[in-house]
Order: sequence, then structure tokens, then C-alpha cells
Amino acid sequence: MTETFKIESKPKVVVIGGGSGQPIILKGLKKHDVELTAVITVADDGGSSGTLRDYLNMVPPGDIRNVMAVLSTMPSEIIDIFQYRFHKEDDFLANHALGNLIIAAMAEKEHDIFQGVQTLAKLMRVQGHVYPVANEPLVLHAQFSDGTQLSGEAEITAAHKRIDHIWVTPQADSVNKIAQAPSAVVNAILNADAIVLGPGSLFTSVLPNLMVENVAEALKATRAKVIYIANIMTQKGETDDYSDADHLRVINEHVGEQVVDAVIMNTGVVPEDYIDWKRWNEVSHQVAFEPEDVRKEGALPVLGDLLELRDDGAFHDGDIVAQLIMQIANSPEI
Repeated sequence: MTETFKIESKPKVVVIGGGSGQPIILKGLKKHDVELTAVITVADDGGSSGTLRDYLNMVPPGDIRNVMAVLSTMPSEIIDIFQYRFHKEDDFLANHALGNLIIAAMAEKEHDIFQGVQTLAKLMRVQGHVYPVANEPLVLHAQFSDGTQLSGEAEITAAHKRIDHIWVTPQADSVNKIAQAPSAVVNAILNADAIVLGPGSLFTSVLPNLMVENVAEALKATRAKVIYIANIMTQKGETDDYSDADHLRVINEHVGEQVVDAVIMNTGVVPEDYIDWKRWNEVSHQVAFEPEDVRKEGALPVLGDLLELRDDGAFHDGDIVAQLIMQIANSPEI
């Protein structure tokens, strides 16, 4: 009698976001035996990314670069070169990260940003998949609580005003009328075992991905466990006085359905005298902790001291968060 063996596949975890929070979580998850996919916002229009976006009409490469760096298995010396940023005195190269220029070159060489990122990911020996949420730069729009509107991620963030809702569109010169994600992004969401949203700026890092129409539809249709990582600090103007439940409510309202199954929430307390408010001038105060209100939004609160105090700021401990994500992914009760 021939004995058969069941081959267990790795859990598929998709992390959707952007900004500085996404690489922290990916770095923690990289230590687990999972198949990782990072889906990254392409609505950024500030800094080096914004300059390259304007000159080359390409998706902003900064968040892609940071994710690729943290998922790469290349020697640290090569990663350091990839992440090197030219000095502000360096004329037309001022403040550009070398990796941004490489991503721009790959996009031009392949005549397609999505394919350019995939080719570079192979060269960088990336552990997992790195997917821009769209194959073209998107424009972020916001309507504020006072009824006014602004377009552009940098302008919206700089306004420091309370946001009512956001949406994304292709650029004016695009042949596409609505923002659409490549099929690889949709398939990754539909076939995932767990989907992680955040952490990161609610309106400029997390929600822009979910406002891409077929991403929102895939999120509604997937059988994956959808996990939101609540922010530790509020963002000045945009989410002042928001609790973790308020963040979740806004996600549900924008998607049009209660899609989140679990919320990872921080119980650690940020010391009042620790934050350097001049250095971290975008943050306001610690997010209020409201597990019962999270339940009312249809999600299970998952609690833990997630706090990592460093560089005069408050951050998530990526290893602890990754452990909680894996616990949720493997739990038969969620």
C-alpha cells in the first residue's frame, strides 16, 4: 500500500498599506514561515517620490523601495546602497534615494511599472511579492469636515484639517476613467489566508488602497481573515481625538461594509514626556483604547503591549504584532 503525504502550503498573508508602518510589520512577518505579499499605495506625491512621479509620470517609488529593502535577502551592504539618499547639496540628485532611481529605471526599461518592480524584486532576492496597488500613479482627493476639498497627498497632509472622506482617481492624462488594481493584486487578496491593513496614516496610507474599486470588491469577497492594526498615535488634524474604534468605523464606511474581522490594539502607555513633538510633528496624542466599540463595529479586539519606544517616538514592535497576526491567522475561532 502506497502511503500518501499531505503537503501543507504556507499561510498566505497580504499586507496592505504604505508609509513607515508597513515595513515594520513585514520585517516581523518575514521571520515566520508565510508567503508574504505587500500591496502598496501609489498616491504619494511628496519628496523624492513626488519629484520622480512628476518628471517621469510613474508611480511614486518611495514606499515600494522601503518594502523591497526590508523583504530583500541580499547582504546588508547592498541594501544600504539601495537605501542611500543623496545630500541636499547634490544639485539635481538632491534628496533622491538611489533605490528610487533604480525603480524608475526598471519601470522605463520594462515599459511597465508593475513588471519593472517584479523584475527588480527578483534581482533583489525579495522574500515574497511586492505589488503596487495600481499600474499608474493615482491622485488622492479629500473632502474635509468644513466642506472644502483638496487634491494631492502632500497638500492634504499639510492642511492638518479633519477629513470627512477620501477617494482616488487616475491622473487627468490617464486613459483610464477609474482606478483599477492589476489582477495579481486582486488574486492575492482573494487567495489570502490573512489580510493585514495598516498600521499607518489612515487617510493617506491605508484607505487610498481600499478606494481602488476592485480592491474594495475583493476585500468584501475574500474568505481571508481581515486584520486591522490600530495606530498608536493620532495624526495631527486628520485623526485628532480618534479612538481605535473610530479608525475602524472610517474603514468600514469607506469600503461600504464591515470587512475587518479582528483589530490588533495596543495596551502600552506612551510616557507623556517621551515624545519629541518637534521631530514627530505629525502626531498628536495616543489613540484612545475602546475594545467594546470595536466589537460594535463587527471586529474582535486582540490586545497586547505593542509599544516600542525609540528615537524619541512611539512605534509598533513588529515582532509582537507579527506574532499576534499569526495567532489570528491560525485561530479556528475567528
